[in-house]
Amino acid sequence: MLSVHGRKPAAVVVKPVAKALLKVGMTPNVTTLVGTAATVLASVVLIPTGHLVWAALLSIFFAAFDMVDGTMARLRGGGTAFGATLDASCDRITDGALFASIAMWLIYVDNAQPYNVAVCLAVLVLSQVISYVKARGEAGGLRIVGGLIERPERLIIALAGLFLEGFGVHHAIEVSLWVLLVGSVFTVGQRLLYAARDPKSDGKLAPPAGA
Repeated sequence: MLSVHGRKPAAVVVKPVAKALLKVGMTPNVTTLVGTAATVLASVVLIPTGHLVWAALLSIFFAAFDMVDGTMARLRGGGTAFGATLDASCDRITDGALFASIAMWLIYVDNAQPYNVAVCLAVLVLSQVISYVKARGEAGGLRIVGGLIERPERLIIALAGLFLEGFGVHHAIEVSLWVLLVGSVFTVGQRLLYAARDPKSDGKLAPPAGA
């Protein structure tokens, strides 16, 4: 939901940053790669070692690059097909790194119950499925817009859990993961329903050339 409604308020901060990066010679694709590398590094280094507050704060900061690169592309006259593919691919990588790192923390630091680890891994998988349903549907000409738990909501809930746990609120991470599990299952069903109800949903497709 935030990905649909939150762009205009964020533009007040993001647009000046995007202009400044373009002035120093940064490109949208380079910005995407830098933000991805920094976010993955923050997750895999800080979360499994128990530095949860710093991990949350740095992840929030570097996640802003996900808005900056798109704004940079628009300021240059529009993005490219490759840029959009790179951006979406990097989003999946950072989501995977975040939840894999949380799973490591649950196992090696928190000594969590196995079912909580399983919930974390399920959220990791569902985060990919939510995005895939939209991408595959739109590739087939279907319109799939919105959803209860999109990437911004997923990051906010997960990072809030990390932040609170880091400040001593016990089980904050587990609670955030259960919330994400329920919301993610709902969102997968919600997006599949959008696809099924689209007027083009019964259209015939040519067999794919390959995976």
